[in-house]
Amino acid sequence: MTKIIERGMIFNSEMVRAILDGRKTETRRPVKFPLIDKNMGCELAGNELAGELAAGNHWNSPFGKPGEHIWVRETWAEAGASASELLLYRANYPEHVPPHYENVPPADEVRWTPSIHMPRWASRITLEITCVRVERLKSISDEEARSEGVVQLREGFWKHYQPGWTQHQLSARGAFATLWDSIYGFGEWDRNPWVWVIKFKRIEGDGHATD
Repeated sequence: MTKIIERGMIFNSEMVRAILDGRKTETRRPVKFPLIDKNMGCELAGNELAGELAAGNHWNSPFGKPGEHIWVRETWAEAGASASELLLYRANYPEHVPPHYENVPPADEVRWTPSIHMPRWASRITLEITCVRVERLKSISDEEARSEGVVQLREGFWKHYQPGWTQHQLSARGAFATLWDSIYGFGEWDRNPWVWVIKFKRIEGDGHATD
């Protein structure tokens, strides 16, 4: 039986909660240029890479191809000697802790380990890639922005709302634009870079997809 290839990917706590809630089913990551074709040894332009992926050639994708797995790296901690088998996860702590554990410390008293230092054995979420493509960042639709995990607040505003937004910006797409700039730097949305679009479904430990 062929072993499924797995790769780790960092998600912040907000996006981990969106995955757990079933709201996040895709993620976008910048394409890092210059990109050297692994097969031909020459540089690839964004449109050339898009053409390769559209033709089913995922050779140059650093995130894998459909059917391969991503394990989620998130902020975490080991509970300690009193509960050596228990792992803590910042994204939904302490809600995820089983009720039979008593005297759970406040979140600000836990010695959290950054997501970049999470080993594979500590990861609780595995994703199966269903689609990989590249496109310009601003190609994202309102529906796709929702699939990125942005949420609408009770007041009708979208999270990451900024005062002065126009009516066009009062949307899931507008919220995603602000979220993108908060992660990658002000002005990156307007720069409209090439991005990897990775669609996925969450799977359980037995390899079956969740509903």
